[in-house]
Amino acid sequence: MKKQCFFLTAFCLLLLVSCNSNHAKNASPGIEKQHFGWIGNQEIFNYTITGKSGMQVSLTNYGGTLTTLMVKDKSGQLGNVILGYDSLEGYQQKGNPFFGALIGRYGNRIANATFTLDQKKYQLAANDHGNTLHGGLKGFDKVVWEAKPLPGDSSIQLNYTSKDGEEGFPGNLQVQVVYTLKSDDAIQIEYKATTDQPTPVNLTNHSYFNLSAGMDSTILQHELYLNAARYTAVNDVLIPTGSIDSVKNTAMDFLSPKLIGKDISQVKGGYDHNWVLNKEGTGISLAATVYHPASGRFMEMYTTEPAVQFYSGNFLDGTLIHTKTGGKYVQHSALCLEAQHYPDSPNQPTFPSTILKPGEVYQQTTIYKFSIK
Repeated sequence: MKKQCFFLTAFCLLLLVSCNSNHAKNASPGIEKQHFGWIGNQEIFNYTITGKSGMQVSLTNYGGTLTTLMVKDKSGQLGNVILGYDSLEGYQQKGNPFFGALIGRYGNRIANATFTLDQKKYQLAANDHGNTLHGGLKGFDKVVWEAKPLPGDSSIQLNYTSKDGEEGFPGNLQVQVVYTLKSDDAIQIEYKATTDQPTPVNLTNHSYFNLSAGMDSTILQHELYLNAARYTAVNDVLIPTGSIDSVKNTAMDFLSPKLIGKDISQVKGGYDHNWVLNKEGTGISLAATVYHPASGRFMEMYTTEPAVQFYSGNFLDGTLIHTKTGGKYVQHSALCLEAQHYPDSPNQPTFPSTILKPGEVYQQTTIYKFSIK
């Protein structure tokens, strides 16, 4: 009798695990909204969009941050391919390196935390070796966005008003970002912005990708292709010198896919540079691909932007807390591919302009598409 009870209990447990697993794999398409915490009297939510294939995208209205990106591998198993935290406290911790966040008002660096526009000098917050990085001390990654699901159960719209003078930037900037999980297993990010005064605008998303979903501790064995024959040379604190150099015969050449770890030792500090994309006009086009052979996951990046910042997670050091599953995010744990205009453009007259004027509309579309190779 005891033996029969044991087998019956074991069978029930197996059935329960199986049901839970099937539920996770076959979650109904649509949007789920969950409480994620509080910031003062503002409630923070986490939204999860599930597609027909089972792919899931989760994001929070704190920082417009992508928190989870569940993508299938070659065996059909879902795995989270971006770095993140298990709680709001993780995203608020000191030293959080912008995991998954929307970046603004100006992504990347502005030299000496100053720029001059219409003969007026603007002083910004110096938060990176005397320069301004990713919008300053409290950029778009640290504010609460208004969020709402859109009809169709596959899109979340975020809105934020950056007031005149915020972090030193001029003009009231109205920003709208729409995240959409597409039917072809792609996450699409659409940006729009308007202003009532001329102001620099350079928006992006700062997700950290590791296509192994935890299988590999670093991305050095990922294969990367960048559709770029040139990059903006930088000084020791990663500010552009003004020179746009060829990648030919250098470690910066990813025109043929290669392992990220192949030449990284030749780049002081690792990759953290702006590649100028091979494109004409402002239409959407292929910017990069990433492939993880062991899992079979393949990611394509498309953007309307003229450039992409490839960052190889050089400053990750394993000290971050509240990480998902308690993992240690060590150096090169993940990579970033940030669609953008060039760094320090407000101080570089030969670079494409990033100045948005009243009556104009800033628009950008970036897509990360996933498949199996």
